Amino acid sequence: MLLLYGHRPVYIVLFMFMATMSWTPTVLADARIPLTIAEAEDLAVASEPGIAALLARSDAAQEEAVAAEQLPDPTLRFGLGNFPISGGSFSTEGMTQAQLGFRQTFPRSRARDLAGETMRAEGDAYLQRAEARRREILYEVRRAWLEVYFTQTAWTLVNESRPFFDDLVTITRSMYGVGRKSQHDVLRAELELSRLDDRLIDITRKRDEARAALSRWLGEDARRPLAQGLPAWNAPPSTSDLQLSVAVHPLLLASEAYVAAREAAVGKAEEDKRPGWALDVGYGYRDGFLPSGEPRSDFVSVAVTVDMPFFGSNRQDRRLSAALSERSAARDERAELQARLLSELQAEDARLSQLSRRLALYDDRILEQSKAQARAALLAYQSDTGDFADVMRSYIDELNTRLDHIRLRVDRAQSHAALASLGGFQL
Repeated sequence: MLLLYGHRPVYIVLFMFMATMSWTPTVLADARIPLTIAEAEDLAVASEPGIAALLARSDAAQEEAVAAEQLPDPTLRFGLGNFPISGGSFSTEGMTQAQLGFRQTFPRSRARDLAGETMRAEGDAYLQRAEARRREILYEVRRAWLEVYFTQTAWTLVNESRPFFDDLVTITRSMYGVGRKSQHDVLRAELELSRLDDRLIDITRKRDEARAALSRWLGEDARRPLAQGLPAWNAPPSTSDLQLSVAVHPLLLASEAYVAAREAAVGKAEEDKRPGWALDVGYGYRDGFLPSGEPRSDFVSVAVTVDMPFFGSNRQDRRLSAALSERSAARDERAELQARLLSELQAEDARLSQLSRRLALYDDRILEQSKAQARAALLAYQSDTGDFADVMRSYIDELNTRLDHIRLRVDRAQSHAALASLGGFQL
């Protein structure tokens, strides 16, 4: 007997339940897996449509290059010539013909090759722009991931500091109750605790904004928890090596390919001033007989057509002038781009160096000094030799110092990522 549950057999219901139970933990587990920066990079590059679009344009240009190098398609002509309209038939007049013609044009000597070079260079430019886009995506994803890391770490640090400030409020109230401290100290402690709560709200807002920025590249994966710790990236190359790397930056290579395309366009414009030609071959069939009784002979015709560029001042010359201007503009844009990339690389290299120096100063001295200052102020206050304002100021300064330390670490990592994008080295 077949057991039913509702309108479905029981075994189907059990199978659906088991499938749901086996799938749900997997989905939830995936959502809990920490998101590393390397995984974020792979996810962003794999699903980015801008790169795919540029690669498709490159493929299209390469196909156009092959097509541009071919001869034009020949033309076939059918016709009836010299047919008498006042009377008679196909065989009445001796010049009446059924005509079949073939025409093949031959463009100017190097015009096809130059047109192919133009399209091929433009395809190379699209290919380099796709690589530049990939670098840009990697930088943006790294920067966004690091910003989420900062806000997440800052929120944890401030939230962990709150119990201490809450204890300060409790202690101050107790000391005020026995007459050892003033109401001013109580109010100051309560104010700083409220300010800390306000800071938590602000950091939460920034964390949500940072995750929203990361979701542009990762979608729902941006909501996963981040892996703990900053990435251990390789040290950047020397400054001289970085400056040499600008010459092979994909944006600059794309600009050079565009210059090559304009060079080929100039050559094609110069070729257009030369004549092209075409070959016409025709066959004419005739019916009927000559007065001698012999069949009328068929006709064969051959003709060569040559262009006569006599009026090129407002066409070929103008096109050549336009191509020369485009080439000049492409060269100037390449020079401007090279200078800008070099300037940005030098500025980022200097920024990374200064951030590293500041971070070393924090690690060696400032963090410990800030902690010692806060501890000393609290001990002085507890022994009635210090002011409560000094205690609050010292502990707030220590919290700010720790937050600044995290900000410096993230800023240095973001600068490292920017330098890798400009210099093209692997992290």
